[in-house]
Amino acid sequence: MGPQGLPSQIGAVPVAATVLENDMVRFGFGVSALAILALAACAPQLEGAGSTITGQDAAAQTSSSAAIHERIAVLDTHLDTPALFHNPDYTFTECGTWEVDGTHVDLPRMNEGGLDGGYWVIFTRQGPLDEASYAAARTHGLMRQTAIREFAAKYSAQVELAFTAGDAERILSDGKKVVFQSMENSYPLGTDLGLLEHFYIGGLRMIAPVHFANNQFADSATDINQVHDGLSPLGEELVREANRLGLVLDGSHAHDATVRDMIALSQTPVILSHTGAKAIFDHPRNIDDQLLLELAESGGVIQMNIFGGYLEALEPSPERVAAQNELAEQYGTNTSEMDAETLAAWTAARTEMNKKYPRPRSTYEKFMEHTYHVLDLIGPEHVGISGDWDGGGGVDGMTDVSYLPKITEDLLARGYTEADLANIWGGNMLRLQRAAEAARTSEIVSPNVLN
Repeated sequence: MGPQGLPSQIGAVPVAATVLENDMVRFGFGVSALAILALAACAPQLEGAGSTITGQDAAAQTSSSAAIHERIAVLDTHLDTPALFHNPDYTFTECGTWEVDGTHVDLPRMNEGGLDGGYWVIFTRQGPLDEASYAAARTHGLMRQTAIREFAAKYSAQVELAFTAGDAERILSDGKKVVFQSMENSYPLGTDLGLLEHFYIGGLRMIAPVHFANNQFADSATDINQVHDGLSPLGEELVREANRLGLVLDGSHAHDATVRDMIALSQTPVILSHTGAKAIFDHPRNIDDQLLLELAESGGVIQMNIFGGYLEALEPSPERVAAQNELAEQYGTNTSEMDAETLAAWTAARTEMNKKYPRPRSTYEKFMEHTYHVLDLIGPEHVGISGDWDGGGGVDGMTDVSYLPKITEDLLARGYTEADLANIWGGNMLRLQRAAEAARTSEIVSPNVLN
């Protein structure tokens, strides 16, 4: 969805409209024919102390596993669901299914999976680095933030905006879902870092400098050529301003050199909000063991990504390859250079292709292989889980958030404790949020006292 104004009604982009395809862009859901499994997400529920677990999931768990999952705060650092808030067909309080409508997150499935909320994403697609494009991106980013705030107002009985870690704890104790805000891609800021404070006042609490292509702030992991050797001078100013305001810095999608620059410059630990292990699958979006050790040494956290294209090499069918080639011949491959009309046509065509020739999918077992490797390397104090839900995430065996208790069960079976699970599912994330808040206090309040 290109930069545009927000319709008056909060709904979501038509299911056919925006999602992440492989490594390069977000558009079009690949809907499978597993409609029978879709019934599991809305199955009768077993009552719990907080969240609820479906009968299907509970049958596969020990009672202690289910109870632990209900007791702890389960938070996700990268929920792309705000991309759905423009579509009147999407209703947060109604149970959808990935197999039928391509969605991953709604209130019934959050309850079934014990998901207590997290960071809801302000995402803007990367475009040209010029003033007109910056202005359009700024409008899009502001409208996406408005959509999140209107979502919180519309469903105020079920969710609440969080501005601090303390807010999150209070919201959870009130039985509501936590709505922090994050920005994936700082492109909407243009070259005016003063805008960051505007977004902060609106509730922004996490920011990632870059997405799939190099921009004015940093080099991307998935761009062909580095242009800044990490952070640009403006990107360095972005890190300082984020520290000053009290924002968590997110290195997902950033080049390794960018992540290292962020770690070195930031006064607070860096998070990778949805990333995998390069030791398991050598993909530019994943990071190697050495950088994982550096991240942990600095106090940072990696949130393990449930996105199939980053978990293993996936071979598309010959029919899908042929359809992709036809699409490229008709529209080209650089979406950042398409005008709005062409982009809309490309999106619709790609959506139809995904329906007819679905993407190959990775597995839950492969996701856990990544997770176990990173846990073994840096420990549960530096690891979390984030599915890239409604942004292309999901694998066979974990198609939406209703399946999250399976992870808890398997981690407990491997010997991790309830305290470890509390860190992995939300404690590590909240630690970084508190660190950012503390940096804001020392940076902004103390100088005023001295002067």
